[in-house]
Amino acid sequence: MSTPGKGVLRIVTLNVNGIRSAAKKGFFRWLAKQHADVVCLQEIKAQLDQLKSLDFWPQGYHCYYHTALKKGYAGVALYSQRLPDEVRQGFGWLPADEEGRYLEARLGDLSVASVYVPSGTSGEERQSFKYLFMDHFLEFMRQCANSGRDYIFCGDFNIAHKKIDIKNWRSNQNRSGFLPEERAWMDRIFNQEGWVDAFRVRNQEPDQYTWWSNRGRAWEKNVGWRIDYQIVSPSLRDRIRRVEIYKEERFSDHAPLIIDYDYDL
Repeated sequence: MSTPGKGVLRIVTLNVNGIRSAAKKGFFRWLAKQHADVVCLQEIKAQLDQLKSLDFWPQGYHCYYHTALKKGYAGVALYSQRLPDEVRQGFGWLPADEEGRYLEARLGDLSVASVYVPSGTSGEERQSFKYLFMDHFLEFMRQCANSGRDYIFCGDFNIAHKKIDIKNWRSNQNRSGFLPEERAWMDRIFNQEGWVDAFRVRNQEPDQYTWWSNRGRAWEKNVGWRIDYQIVSPSLRDRIRRVEIYKEERFSDHAPLIIDYDYDL
């Protein structure tokens, strides 16, 4: 993607699946060339005392971390070129906030947030926690919608919304991440609550994925899931200029999602 012009806001989001691992794979060298205004990272799997290297505090950015209480688990980060007016850690539901799943920067009338929705793949207990998260987060999104602010929720939502968003949809209908209840939640967000899936405004093509299993040559065969999003206020729909899933290099089992907006901070 080319260098953004004046009045263009570039936002990058990526589940790094361990920020130290992604750094070793060249993520920060790549990031330095992206001219991103805001960067949202999920699943950093690190505590602050493990992030003392300057790599984790990239030059030109104000850097914020919301780590999980549990070591080596979850956690989100947000980097902003502009100094935020306010930074919010957590969205007010303690079980999720203790896992480091939400970090918001307020930049004028715009809020950009790094969001990490729980996975339910490890069993029924975590799937139940995921449903609770979804209920609480939907209520929080309603509060945001009524705040008068513009919002961009960036991150790993751990749900493929439609059949077009997953390669093998038939065989995954009973698997966490593509369950009917999860997809119905996404339907509600977009169809009833009015939020916008920014990527799909500009790209309606099939085979557009952001996560690939490490098994069975999934990356090589592009057998993937689109579970990483930028979900935006309806006021931003017409400001979405360009979208890209970056796949030329691999920093994680997820790919960076890059979106440019006509938005002057």
